[in-house]
Amino acid sequence: MPINLSKGQKVSLSKGNPGLKKIMVGLGWDVNAFDSGSDFDLDAAAFLVGANGKCTSDKDFVFYGNLEHSSGAVKHMGDNLTGAGDGDDEQIQIDLSLVPANIEKIAFTVTIYDAESRRQNFGQVSNSYIHIMDESNNTELIRFDLGEDFSIETAVVVGELYKHNGEWKFNAIGSGFQGGLAALCAHYGIDAE
Repeated sequence: MPINLSKGQKVSLSKGNPGLKKIMVGLGWDVNAFDSGSDFDLDAAAFLVGANGKCTSDKDFVFYGNLEHSSGAVKHMGDNLTGAGDGDDEQIQIDLSLVPANIEKIAFTVTIYDAESRRQNFGQVSNSYIHIMDESNNTELIRFDLGEDFSIETAVVVGELYKHNGEWKFNAIGSGFQGGLAALCAHYGIDAE
């Protein structure tokens, strides 16, 4: 039975799952009835950050334009352009045993592609969630439903995977940003150009 998290809640992944190595982070969403005339292209990404909360290089940003971290620890499974259908819309695979020692957190984000010109924001998105699956047995470990707290935001930091005293933990964040991917990149020390 997965643990359903609330915003701000932290949970250990390692404690109840000794030997946990490979996990799949799935993100999903639906688009509200309100139609802006364009498909909603939401993009999941992972920022691998050090002790200072910043990425050490542009290579620590895994997204549709850089599908795999050089360590092999983080792999983006591909871009979904519409969010149609049930289940996960985008997935990111993590091999915890390969995460470099200098990486303290992996932040998972979702942005709306081309939100400004398409006049789209997270107020028009519903049923968005993140969940983490143990790939060894396909068991859902945790789930965080983001709720409908957003209005004009075009980017969301969904949650963070982090190491604390040798244990992998997850922090359900759910905080919105205006300014889309560029704002997130700036937050994590990446030059968005």
